[in-house]
Amino acid sequence: MSNRTFTMIKPDAFASQYTGAILQQIEAAGFKIVAMKATRLSESKAGEFYAVHKERPFYGELVAFMSSGPIVAAILEKENAVEDFRKLIGATNPANAEEGTIRKKFARSVGENAIHGSDSNENAKIEGDFFFSAFERI
Repeated sequence: MSNRTFTMIKPDAFASQYTGAILQQIEAAGFKIVAMKATRLSESKAGEFYAVHKERPFYGELVAFMSSGPIVAAILEKENAVEDFRKLIGATNPANAEEGTIRKKFARSVGENAIHGSDSNENAKIEGDFFFSAFERI
């Protein structure tokens, strides 16, 4: 079990100006932000980040979407961070997400689902390292 996880506020939520409300919900749930930046992924960087999905039919669409506008990347800290954050963000499909979750409130569809959350402790470290150097973390 780790006390850190990684998240990205995706281009759809950023464009809809939900970033502040999402960050407020994250902090209200007891997560501490230990690294954060607004940035934009190139198609190449989005492809690298999502390389695990390269053989899946949605890969091209995912890369295009994730490089379509600014994102906010962050490393969050809390005991049992990965599992608790996955509960906070809700199901990938907002129609199936529980009331009060970030995706229920802010996502438009399965493809435009507002936020990313690491699915394991191992991926949280890999994903956090993709965006942040040790110098950029508190």
